[in-house]
Amino acid sequence: MEAQIVPNFLQKRAFLTPERPALSFLEKTYTFSEVYDCAYMIAGQLQAAGLSGGQFAGVLLRNHEDTVFILLALQLIDVKAVILNNRLTAEELIWQLDDSKSAFLLTESSFDGISQKVVSSLRGISAIHKEELFRKDPDEPALIEEINLDEVCTVMYTSGTTGNPKGVQQTYGNHWWSAVGSALNLGLNETDSWLCAVPIFHISGYSILMRSIIYGMKMVLFESFDEKKAIKAISVEKVTIMSVVSTMLTRIADELKDDRLPDYFRCMLLGGGPAAKSLLEVCREKDIPVYQTYGMTETSSQIVTLAPEYSFSKLGSAGKPLFPSQLKIANPNGELANPGEAGEILVKGPNVTKGYLNLEEETEKKIKDGWLSTGDIGYVDQEGFLYVLDRRSDLIISGGENIYPAEIEGVLASHSQISDAGVIGMKDKVWGEVPVAFIAGEESLDKKEVVEYCLEKLAKYKVPKKIIMINEIPRNASKKILRRKLRELLEESGK
Repeated sequence: MEAQIVPNFLQKRAFLTPERPALSFLEKTYTFSEVYDCAYMIAGQLQAAGLSGGQFAGVLLRNHEDTVFILLALQLIDVKAVILNNRLTAEELIWQLDDSKSAFLLTESSFDGISQKVVSSLRGISAIHKEELFRKDPDEPALIEEINLDEVCTVMYTSGTTGNPKGVQQTYGNHWWSAVGSALNLGLNETDSWLCAVPIFHISGYSILMRSIIYGMKMVLFESFDEKKAIKAISVEKVTIMSVVSTMLTRIADELKDDRLPDYFRCMLLGGGPAAKSLLEVCREKDIPVYQTYGMTETSSQIVTLAPEYSFSKLGSAGKPLFPSQLKIANPNGELANPGEAGEILVKGPNVTKGYLNLEEETEKKIKDGWLSTGDIGYVDQEGFLYVLDRRSDLIISGGENIYPAEIEGVLASHSQISDAGVIGMKDKVWGEVPVAFIAGEESLDKKEVVEYCLEKLAKYKVPKKIIMINEIPRNASKKILRRKLRELLEESGK
């Protein structure tokens, strides 16, 4: 099959609608031609710093206008961005940079401590701080005028059911079709403006940036979420769409009290697990349209979405697959499940990753004939609406962040005084869920010391919020942890 070639996204957008507002950050707005000029200048500076097409570069930056310009500059010169979660520890980042064979780490002074540890641990990688980069005299950048949609644009690491995280390759085509699928679902209006108060290092945030360029739509970027500022920005910036997780939506609804969002506000796109009925009811009373979604890093954002008209008749459903995408449920024998019958959720479409970086065997195992095994369990009803029953490997979703028990268990088990560990999620009013650890080990073990140990090796949000000592971790014959038993023990400990 011949490669699909399209014009460079940002170049084309700046040519089509140069004067249209593209980005608003801290009440400063840039047009598409201004965004292009900034990205062009930085592309030249990156080249002067030694970056060249085809390389991988780690990106460790906060939500900021500079981050947008740097990410777009990398696209202009075909440097693949390994987008790093800035909540991770130095150890976690070192693993990802080493695995992706990143030649550079693009970062900023606020991450000095971490970037120094990374550079001293990894030979052959140099850190470039944006503050220094912006002082460089730029070269004339070797722009990529045309893009092959099969080319990798970004890599984002996702933890798996076992061991180390895997680098998900996201192609330009994945991002393109994700944007197209979303537009065919939500509609597209020339007055649209999307509020991004989620991290750009997540696919939920990065996909808004890609939609902005592809649609010619203003993206309103926040450093971090704040419900008061969000409500104000929706009015001041004429925001029509916002991406949220349940905790953000709850805080907005609470903050609104008896007020309403403006009539032009079109929808809250809700990811990170299904919404509670009580929250949907509050949103209905306040006339806030909520589109529930199901997606993952491997699908370059949402792949299944529920329109608001079904939010109560199909309560708890993630909806139907977006126009370019497909979905099926496989029963334990690998055959197509009947409606109502639970099985593994498989997805297919041009927004689905072509595979994991440097992991051919894993890719072949997870993707067969274009169908990606999500590892999630669910069913579809008679009308084709998806209901997700159980997330991958007892995935814990805390404030929109995915936490995999296996990763925390691996860290706990590496402690000299811990012989075995099991981790599950516990309901939490603020975050939805938080991790709880059960550990078997020496009696002299100090729980505070275990928490300190975890903080060195794990991002703070992954560190267990409660530690329970038990004699042994319940496992089945094939040595799998019986998390069901752990849940029972958690209930007993709370009584």
